[in-house]
Amino acid sequence: MALGGNPIFNGKSFRGATQAPPVPQAPYGHQPYGQQPYGQAPYGQAPYGQQAYGQPQNMTDEQLRQMYNQPAAGPADTGRMTYDDVIVKTAACLGVLLVGAGVTMFVGLGLASMLMIVGALGGFVLALVNTFKKQPSPALILAYAGLEGLFLGGLTRVLDTMYPGVGLQAVIGTLSVFTVTLLLFKSGKVRATPKAMKFFMIALVGYALFSVVNLVMMLTGLTSEPFGLRSGIIGVVIGILAIGLAAFSLVMDFTSIEAGVQSGAPQRFSWTAAFGLTVTLVWLYVEIIRLLAILRGDE
Repeated sequence: MALGGNPIFNGKSFRGATQAPPVPQAPYGHQPYGQQPYGQAPYGQAPYGQQAYGQPQNMTDEQLRQMYNQPAAGPADTGRMTYDDVIVKTAACLGVLLVGAGVTMFVGLGLASMLMIVGALGGFVLALVNTFKKQPSPALILAYAGLEGLFLGGLTRVLDTMYPGVGLQAVIGTLSVFTVTLLLFKSGKVRATPKAMKFFMIALVGYALFSVVNLVMMLTGLTSEPFGLRSGIIGVVIGILAIGLAAFSLVMDFTSIEAGVQSGAPQRFSWTAAFGLTVTLVWLYVEIIRLLAILRGDE
């Protein structure tokens, strides 16, 4: 798909499968491949006046007209990726994610916290596996969605206990950001240009480095705040920046999907597109619910 887009889409053989092999050339003085000498009928075709093998027989003019007036095969008929494929696969991933999240709602808070940790670690491992696999694996992608469901469900359960209503607010916020980003992309007002992607990568590396330092400080007890360095006004500013990065990652996803459909990528890569969208939506939800918790904690 689009080069330089979402890293999940890079390294996949999207375009190679759409190129037809070269036509073999016959040596000088020989008849070209697939052609017969003058006066001889090509293989599979009958001489003049005789019925060719495999052609319809005893068909009326109306039947022939209906047969030849049928529309040409579309992308779905030729095994190519379509927007409908991506929507269906993404819906499947989100459905499995919701099932995983629902599990944490019917268990105790302590068990939900344990499932949150299991989902976070397992989801991280499968995210790496699915990202570096050359060919998408629907089973692994759906397994990733289920584990992320456990993580998001447990996280929501813990934070919603501390700050009632924050989970529903995060869901509404995630859907709102996704909808606005999609509308802006469809209108052409937002595009993943090379210059924008360069700034995105710089900001993403900086944010990742900050997150690692913050996590280490929290684990070692160097900070006693619930969100470490992400508290107060600094936490709000970083949270808004992170949501902006996640929103632009959606733009990169949309760009890669559009490029895949237009270039006729194989249908199986609709799973890759669904995986990329799921990863970004998980990231976006986590950033929104964390920002809301920080704001509620400062009240």
